Amino acid sequence: MKITYITAGAGGMYCGSCIRDNALAASLTRSGHDVSLLPLYTPTRTDDQNVSQRRVFFGGISVYLEQYVSVFRKTPWLLDRLWEFPWLLRAVSGHGVQTSPARLGALTVSVLEGTNGHQRKELDKLVHWLSEQPRPDVVDISNSMLIAIAEPLKRMLGCPINCTLQGENVFMNGLREPYRTRAKELIRSHVGHVDSFVAVSDYYAALMSRYLDIPGAKMNVVPLGVNVDRFKPSQDRPSGPLIIGYLGRIAPEKGIRALCESYRRLRERGRLKGGRLELAGYLGPEHVGYWKSIETEIEAWGLASDIHYRGELDLEHKVEFLRELDLFVVPAEYDDPKGMSLIEAMACGVPIVAPRRGTYTELLTRTGGGLLVEPENATALEDILLRLDSDRANLTELGRRATEGVRQHYNISEMTIRALDVYQRLANQHR
Repeated sequence: MKITYITAGAGGMYCGSCIRDNALAASLTRSGHDVSLLPLYTPTRTDDQNVSQRRVFFGGISVYLEQYVSVFRKTPWLLDRLWEFPWLLRAVSGHGVQTSPARLGALTVSVLEGTNGHQRKELDKLVHWLSEQPRPDVVDISNSMLIAIAEPLKRMLGCPINCTLQGENVFMNGLREPYRTRAKELIRSHVGHVDSFVAVSDYYAALMSRYLDIPGAKMNVVPLGVNVDRFKPSQDRPSGPLIIGYLGRIAPEKGIRALCESYRRLRERGRLKGGRLELAGYLGPEHVGYWKSIETEIEAWGLASDIHYRGELDLEHKVEFLRELDLFVVPAEYDDPKGMSLIEAMACGVPIVAPRRGTYTELLTRTGGGLLVEPENATALEDILLRLDSDRANLTELGRRATEGVRQHYNISEMTIRALDVYQRLANQHR
């Protein structure tokens, strides 16, 4: 099959959606399919070999200029190339491109207005470029925030359109009114132009069917998958004091402060002696102050030698980090639709403690690789940590289940097979 993916860069940070799209495109290519991965806004940043096209469509600089300076909506395409070079977009995004939904309401609505928005010229460029390429059997748009391109692409290319759903409701809920309501209305107005939708979990399929009024017959589920030959347990897992870890964005909604405070309380009670709390992941410029305030508290508690932030990790260092851990804890304070870091940790044989919310319930129920705790309940979290610290046999068994569960349900081969099944059914129906 010939498959064209259209994915959105995330302003220079490691993005779970970019990593998922890149991994799927690479896997399908290895399986003999002709796959093109086209980035929008900024170049994608992944933790593995990047298989996306060099050219970036809807370049972030052009999109911004066209939104706020009307003359740039009419500049010649050739002139636009001056600020569309990938190296320039990468350089700009490296200096902290603003991705906060609270500040992007007007621009989000304009992009969703498609041919009626300020970025119509960018849509015309994408459609023109694709019209000169070999016709794909299927086009997959990586999230519903890009759904306005579906109808023009379908009209020009004459091929079915799939839209993948992987967390955009979190962004949408962060938009200020009236932009939030308008954005949802616009997305719903484009649903009819999309032939099928793919959600990354059963939980998210149900949520987005209601959220965007997507007919059940159009909804499919393709669970996330990781390379289990790369993410695998260490042969020599060290024994000793409990090492607790977290990997993900350093942000308030992830519950980082609550996790640090629970660790402090346990240490004050004389528990977890010799243990450590290791944190890693992307720290955006908008959250530097948040993390600095936690660091100040850690210093005041006298736990600077126990609680460490390891920064953003590439693939090699991510795997090394996970293999160091005895337990992976995610005290998120929102309903996470994906949970990729949990899957990666479990693949490395690390059991999980997570709140009973979002896709976490589905992940741990299906794999058996961890324990669920009442959301935002510090006492319940601390009780589970103590129980697992004192019952290392149970900890080891949970880790074994985690590895086997990921190999069975969340490996990249399964993700590829499930996605290909959706695409082949779409192509057959279209023919």
